[in-house]
Amino acid sequence: LSQSRMMRSNRISSHLRPTPRTTSMGMESALSPSRTSHASPIHETRIGRTTFVQAEGNVFMDAIKGFQDSFAKSVSGDNKKTVIITGASSGLGLAATRELIDSGDWHVIMAVRDPEKAEDVAEEFEFPEGSYSIEELELESFDSVRKFAKKMQFGRQPDVLVCNAALYLPASPEAQYTDEGYERSMQVNHLSHFLLLNLMMPIIQKAKDPRIVHVGSITGNTNTVGGGAVWPWADLGKVNGLAEGGKGVPMMDGGNFNGAKAYKDSKLANMMTILEAHRRFNDKTGITFNTLYPGCIAETALFRDKKPWFRKLFPLFMKYVTGGYVSEPEAGERLAQVVSDPMCKKSGVYWGWNGGAKTVAYLKVSGDPSERGLVGAGGSGGEIFENEPSAEVQNPEKAKRLWELSARAVGLPYDEQYVEVLPETAAEIAAKNGPKSLPGIPLPNFVPDFRGKMDKRAADGTSSAAMGGRL
Repeated sequence: LSQSRMMRSNRISSHLRPTPRTTSMGMESALSPSRTSHASPIHETRIGRTTFVQAEGNVFMDAIKGFQDSFAKSVSGDNKKTVIITGASSGLGLAATRELIDSGDWHVIMAVRDPEKAEDVAEEFEFPEGSYSIEELELESFDSVRKFAKKMQFGRQPDVLVCNAALYLPASPEAQYTDEGYERSMQVNHLSHFLLLNLMMPIIQKAKDPRIVHVGSITGNTNTVGGGAVWPWADLGKVNGLAEGGKGVPMMDGGNFNGAKAYKDSKLANMMTILEAHRRFNDKTGITFNTLYPGCIAETALFRDKKPWFRKLFPLFMKYVTGGYVSEPEAGERLAQVVSDPMCKKSGVYWGWNGGAKTVAYLKVSGDPSERGLVGAGGSGGEIFENEPSAEVQNPEKAKRLWELSARAVGLPYDEQYVEVLPETAAEIAAKNGPKSLPGIPLPNFVPDFRGKMDKRAADGTSSAAMGGRL
């Protein structure tokens, strides 16, 4: 290694060697359904039929934790709040990281699968020393999630967890599976973030203003133009894919694999999870659980699998026709607002801006230049407001079933009442095994679907299938 590379490696290693900070929850209690051994006394809080496992309060240990956190901050010379952002080295996660660091009020823990890339990004944007740290988190591995959560028991007290990282594989003709046996986008986007949320709750709740944020999407909301007018639609059905065990099953609903639908279903699951967490734990923990739609970031790597003409024209179409366009920096500002704004302290909210994206934009005429323009499609500008998610996102019974099935999948305690395979009608089976399609153009089963075929884009290294589909 060159001398500069060795110095960088040492800086990353220093981020990965935190100082001890205790937490009131033994990690084994969260990981093992049997909970046969614990490092500290345990009590169980029953919320409905669900058990929330937590260590008993220990005034002495909590005092030590508080002292260690204060000492860590005094050594670093700051009183910044701390936010963990998954996928912080690119896209929306990086934009939010830059916004929060630039505010001077936040220390960002960049939870990333590639620490070297994160360090390159930090150097490129000249993040001030002490404004960030880097931790490795591979969401394709539950073991990596558990190791990350254990590390978060040490060092700075996290105030906010942002579950942002995502995997999008619309060009994949067949399902790909992680080492644990789950479809990749199912595990990366939903299951690993579900596990992380559960493991981090006892740590986050120690903060003065604890928050957990899941990044949502209109693609998971069928009451929007982007989610309801473009096939395939997000729909978990009866969640029988997870009920069948999840491993080796391509979709959460148990249907045929469709890469675009797998992503949409995972965003639906993200939003259902955060609202269910609000129902279960907001009163008990004081944690604010929220989700948001930051707008359509038309230049994002999400669309790397599209042809060059699409990638050039789509931002213009979203900006001047639908009005749904949002730049990456503005989307980062929106996410940062949900992280930090006092008005976003309200829990159980799906935040949006500039309309609910339920129609294409309309032209607003006003003498005030700041008030005129295309509005109503969730695009650039506008004020934050409490958006209305789809009926399925708000379905408490399905969310409860999704929660218990997800808990079983990741190795957490679960309620057996909700994990059985449910009977399906012929219409339900047909719906979940529906034809693949081009966006907005359903195709019958006998018509070949070439969306997933590797072509010149793959040879050029721009296909999501070739690049792993990472955002």
